[in-house]
Amino acid sequence: MFKITNIIKAAGAVLGAFLFFLLGNWASGALYSIGGSAHGDEGAEVAMMTATPGGLLDKGDDAAAAPAEEVVALVLGEGDVAAGEKVFGKCKACHKVDGKNATGPHLDGVVGRPVAAVEGFGYSDAFIAHGGEWTLEALDAYLTKPKDYIPGNKMSFAGLPKPEDRNNVITYLQSLGG
Repeated sequence: MFKITNIIKAAGAVLGAFLFFLLGNWASGALYSIGGSAHGDEGAEVAMMTATPGGLLDKGDDAAAAPAEEVVALVLGEGDVAAGEKVFGKCKACHKVDGKNATGPHLDGVVGRPVAAVEGFGYSDAFIAHGGEWTLEALDAYLTKPKDYIPGNKMSFAGLPKPEDRNNVITYLQSLGG
């Protein structure tokens, strides 16, 4: 038999969990808002990407008239090696940089290497058919969203959405040489 106290405890647990969910949603919205505040301020400005990786422009119509020194563009391969090594921590589950293959091919010497060229690694048909070379631009495009750059590849990694992170990882990989 259920006692009324058990029902009250169960209801309290459900309401407490709901309150926890609402507070978590509010806190994450405050921390990770996109385009202004989490409270939907219509006057908030949103930064937009330029064609140059890492370049940002303001949302307003006067963005094109902005002086060149206000637009900050990343130069691929000129990032922060230490920061790139830290971001590379996301890749270490599948890739090594010591010349040995793991779940994925080793990535030391990847910059300038032909795509799908590591001896002894079983690449997917999509990688083999893609061809080309791992230039700085190709790595940047691939690391943005691997499944879009080479459709049908086996890598489950979603990508690095921040241009700074991609540039730093590319700089780190470039520093490893071959």
